[in-house]
Amino acid sequence: MEKILSFRKRINEVDEQILGFLKERVEICKIIGKIKREHGIPVKDYQREDELYKRIERRASELGLNPRDVKAVYQKIVDMCTHVQE
Repeated sequence: MEKILSFRKRINEVDEQILGFLKERVEICKIIGKIKREHGIPVKDYQREDELYKRIERRASELGLNPRDVKAVYQKIVDMCTHVQE
């Protein structure tokens, strides 16, 4: 049981890092959203999203992760970041 607790503690630490990176990504997207509004650029950039998903799926595969699962996570992240740009 002690081993499980130490691994859970490590998961909590990793979760904190993930949240920190999500916050940083959202802050960057807010800035991008402001620039897009100032220049009349649409929030959604489907080509950029497609490139992102292809890159993420390729990298996930290299890391031994399920590319479809990782893409699903990133789709939620992109949705969240699109929302903050609007």
